[in-house]
Order: sequence, then C-alpha cells, then structure tokens
Amino acid sequence: MKRFASCIAAIAAAVLAVTPALAQKKYGPGVTDTEIKIGQTMPYSGPASAYGVIGKAEAAYFAMINDQGGVNGRKINLISLDDGYSPPRTVEQTRKLVEQEEVLLIFQSLGTPTNTATQKYLNAKKVPQLFLATGASKWGDPKNFPWTMGWNPTYQAEGRIYAQHILETKPDAKIAVIYQNDDFGKDYVVGFKGMLGEKAAKLIVAEQTYEVTDPTVDSQVVSLKASGADVLVTFATPKFAAQVIRKVHDIGWRPVHYLTNVSISVAAVLMPAGLEKATGILSAHYIKDATDPQWKNDPAFKVWEEWMKKYHKGADPLDGFNTYGYSTAQTLVHVLKACGDDLSRENVMRQAANLKGLELPMLLPGIKLNTSPTDFNPIGEMMLTRFDGKRWVVTDKLLSGR
Repeated sequence: MKRFASCIAAIAAAVLAVTPALAQKKYGPGVTDTEIKIGQTMPYSGPASAYGVIGKAEAAYFAMINDQGGVNGRKINLISLDDGYSPPRTVEQTRKLVEQEEVLLIFQSLGTPTNTATQKYLNAKKVPQLFLATGASKWGDPKNFPWTMGWNPTYQAEGRIYAQHILETKPDAKIAVIYQNDDFGKDYVVGFKGMLGEKAAKLIVAEQTYEVTDPTVDSQVVSLKASGADVLVTFATPKFAAQVIRKVHDIGWRPVHYLTNVSISVAAVLMPAGLEKATGILSAHYIKDATDPQWKNDPAFKVWEEWMKKYHKGADPLDGFNTYGYSTAQTLVHVLKACGDDLSRENVMRQAANLKGLELPMLLPGIKLNTSPTDFNPIGEMMLTRFDGKRWVVTDKLLSGR
C-alpha cells in the first residue's frame, strides 16, 4: 500500500512538473502545435511585378525549412496574395489575411504606398507588420507604430550614402534627380538633400518626377539632360529604372549615374535595359551579388546555390531578388525560433525588436542586423558598387547611412 501511495505521489509530482511547461505555450491567431500561418501581399501583377520574385523565393525558403521539420516542430504556411501594387487592393487583401485567414502576422509585404495603406489598420488590430519589403523611414517609428518594422536599409539612409559619395568625389557636381512621386521616391530625396545640406540648392540643377501609372519616363529624362547636369540620381522602381537607363544611353547622355538599390537586379532591370547601357552605374549593396565571381567558393553562396537548384527551380540566379527573399525569410525564421512556444503576436514583436548582431550568410561581410525596442531599422550599412557590364563590383568600404 505504501508503495502504491508512493507511486501516486510520484505521478502527481510529475504532472505538476509538466503542467508549468504546458502552460508556457501561448499561441496567437494562425498558430497550432503543427503550423504557423503568416500572410503577405506581393505585386505579382502590375507596374512593380518584377518584385514578385521575392514572394516566390520566400515561399521556396519556407518549403526547405518545412522539409527540415519546420520551426520548433511547426510548419510555416505562407499565404501570399497579389495586390498589383495598388493600395486599395492591398487593403482588401490584407483584411482578408487578417480577418478570414487569421494569420499570425503580415510578413514582407512589398511597397511603400501599399504598406502605408494598411499600417494604421494593422497597428489598430495589433497585428505584426514585420520586415517589410520597403525602406521607407516610417517603418522605424516604434513610438507611434509599435507593430510595424522594416527590413531594408532605409531609403533616407541610402540617399545619404549617395550624397556623401558625390560630395567626396565630385564636389562641384551638377545633379539631376528623377524619383517616383510618392512616399517611396520622396523618402530618398529627403535623405539625399539632407546630407547635401546647404549645398543642395546649388548642386541640384534639375528634378523630375513620374507616376507609377505613367507609360514611360522618356520625356523626363530628355528634360533632365537639357539641364546640363553631369550627375544623375535615379530613385525608381525596376520598370522605370530600366527605362531611365535605356533612354539616358540612347540620347547620348553620359552622366555619373547613381541607381537605387531596389532596382539593381541584373536579370530584372539591367538586362531589359541593355547591359552595355548600364555599364558604369553606381549603386549601394548589402547583399552578395550572384554575378560576382568573388563568391564562387564562398560556403554560404554554395549553400544558396543548392537551395536554388532544389527548392527554387527555374528561378534566375542572376536576379538579386532571390538572394533578398532568401535572406528576409531567414530573418523571420530566426525570430520564430527565438519565440519558442510563446507564439503570441506580442512576443513576435518582442523578439524582432531584440536582434543583436545577427549575421545572415548572404549579406555582405560586416553587415549585421541590430534592433532594439527604440530602433526598428535592422540594417544601416551598405557598400558602394559599380556595374562593369557583367556584374556589380564593390568599390568602397562599408558606409553607414544611419
């Protein structure tokens, strides 16, 4: 009898010991013991459709993670919907993801105007709007929007890097600027002019804007050339960046040309424009370029190549959006692993806001992700590069735009 009582006591003690561990499980919407459901909107159609590659790359990365057993035993279920880069449609699709699909979080939705359209809604609902595929400075405002966080270096930071380089290498430049007439383009201009300071009014001799609905930007480029500018700064999305590159070359204009990082894809931008027409263009990078032979024997690059062959078949390895999507997906997996069994929306944001020196294998050496509860901008450093007709070549040291 005593032995039986002892066994009962031991079983009771074991149950009590296990109960706290079970109680530690905390799930937000879209989470079970076997699944983490997340959502995103991507422009698989419309004027920014070149970016659709990103969503496909992220889905391919999660497929690999799921094959490996998932995150702490849970498979990632990414629901990626087309919004055509249209803010009203983004709102519609995001509401569907939150209210009908009941996703845990919104991950890597693309575009400044599109994410702007859903930011207040998602923050009011307390849904993480996480690691957005846009560098707008507004994603780093934890005081007013504690549920929103970007991933890219901010457009203002990148604009500051170009201005720094111009001031150092061509202090008497006559600068022409073309930019998209929305928050995306204007953010770049704010950082660029801010770094030029009082010299901006003298150095910038012409500015032109375009709308995403414009068929071409040919007339804007012709106007900029007429200003006599010898430096051109292009803050444009892929379709229009390719048009600028092509038109600049075709009219015989040869300025020092700076091109935004969001349009550096060799496959999606430079090839359509013409590689010979893109030769000499400068940009800022933070991700390893698949066209650069220096990474040929890099172990991390070889792992990426194997992933491309197995999980992302048919995708163009020269398209930089594939390395981008691979890296952003890795960041989310890191955060979800850190969450453990507390997969509440609150803990997701808590872990995302505590990245400390996170190194991702496909980022350039020295670039690390860092966040804090007061700093929602993970990446602040980039390297200046030049396109040599075949690949992007690093030309400078690590530069900070913070």
